[in-house]
Amino acid sequence: MTTSNGSTDLREAFGLTAIPFTRELTSRWPFQPFDEVLDDLQAVVANRMSAALIAPAGTGKSTVLRALRERLPEARYRVHYLKVTSLSKRDLCREIAAAMGLDPVGTYPNLVRKLQDKAQDVAFVEGLRPVLLLDEAHDMRPEVLAILRIITNFEMDSKLVLSIVLAGQPPLLQMLAKDELVAVRQRLAHCATLRLMSREETASYVEHRMTSVGARSLPFDQKALDAIFEISRGNLRAVNSLARKALEVAAKKGVATVDPTLVTAARALLPS
Repeated sequence: MTTSNGSTDLREAFGLTAIPFTRELTSRWPFQPFDEVLDDLQAVVANRMSAALIAPAGTGKSTVLRALRERLPEARYRVHYLKVTSLSKRDLCREIAAAMGLDPVGTYPNLVRKLQDKAQDVAFVEGLRPVLLLDEAHDMRPEVLAILRIITNFEMDSKLVLSIVLAGQPPLLQMLAKDELVAVRQRLAHCATLRLMSREETASYVEHRMTSVGARSLPFDQKALDAIFEISRGNLRAVNSLARKALEVAAKKGVATVDPTLVTAARALLPS
């Protein structure tokens, strides 16, 4: 169905309760590789240590971080999420300070002390475990990434206080391999990775996303699912964009089931 402003209402066209394949997840897909990564990261944080999560763009890195945050109960953890960019050392400390509820002003050494004092207050006064999730960490410069060694150093490196999860694309792993970052690398107790979905996993994911928004039957035939996999190569974000656009094409044509020709037509309407 097409609304008065020319947009397609997928909910009415396919009898759904919400728009499918958006970033808003109504329920998490039970995907074993995701669950294994979550289990490993949760175990690292529970032991007050730090980790890295390396994943190609669009494979679900941010989804895993959201799920990890949900797994860490507020009664035990104080979790802060920050999407980092190419910042100076002082600016990164200011961003972390703001995320932790501190006044983000002062010199670089002063900000480092503020961050350490705050983490210790959370741990030893409030009785909570401070956790810092740094997303898009591949955009950090090596000399900035190196400060993580400093802000996790408590009482001459004798206490585990602040846990950090560095999440980024594969260039982050290459950066961590640099000689000047050996001290940061040695502070990471685990390095988790995400992969692309297989053909069968892609089909299962599409079915889950449709079921989660109230679909009574799957509006994609098998060849359409194969086409989605072939074009997306199992990239989670690409699957979402392609499947949603294919549904829009089908709705505009008044077709109840998406076939591979509609998937191809949808691909032509998306940025290359």
